[in-house]
Amino acid sequence: MTEELAQLPFDELVRRVRACTLCQDVLPLGPRPVVQLSESARILVVGQAPGRRVHETGLPFNDPSGDRLRDWMGVTRDTFYDEQKLAILPMGFCYPGTGKSGDLPPRPECAETWRQALLDRLPNIELTLLIGQYAQNWHLPEGRNTVTDTVRHWQTYWPRMMPTPHPSPRNNLWLRRNPWFEAEAVPALREQVSMVLSNTA
Repeated sequence: MTEELAQLPFDELVRRVRACTLCQDVLPLGPRPVVQLSESARILVVGQAPGRRVHETGLPFNDPSGDRLRDWMGVTRDTFYDEQKLAILPMGFCYPGTGKSGDLPPRPECAETWRQALLDRLPNIELTLLIGQYAQNWHLPEGRNTVTDTVRHWQTYWPRMMPTPHPSPRNNLWLRRNPWFEAEAVPALREQVSMVLSNTA
């Protein structure tokens, strides 16, 4: 399967991702893969999985989490949704449903089936944002025990990668308890995003 995907033209690979129905029997609202991809993208945003609002609109991070993420990055909505500059490839492409304490984990089938083939076709990525536990566990397999520990050591992965907490309002308490993130990491992130994007102008 991986070799077959590697032979596909990029546009056909993305078309197949957007038409994927692997998990249709277990998705509460049915499949609707939400990704943003271009071979020219310089920044990669790796989230968890679309929430209900994103599922309804088909636009990634089209919610309060996205507003905070764009603020952390120092970019406008227009820049954020410019696929020529910024790719968005969550660990799960479809809304997984809601559990007792928020959305369920991303379905594993997405990463198993598509992830490496897609990453291999994004040759110009200079900065990858790893948002939350699932993104960090996959991209940093030698990583640390908790999101807090991984994010605290963000300079270990800098400047190619930046692990972050999830920008969800559910994490307001985490941000209050860890003020160093917005005081130290966010300014560095904004500067790096600006520098990377200036090379695409």
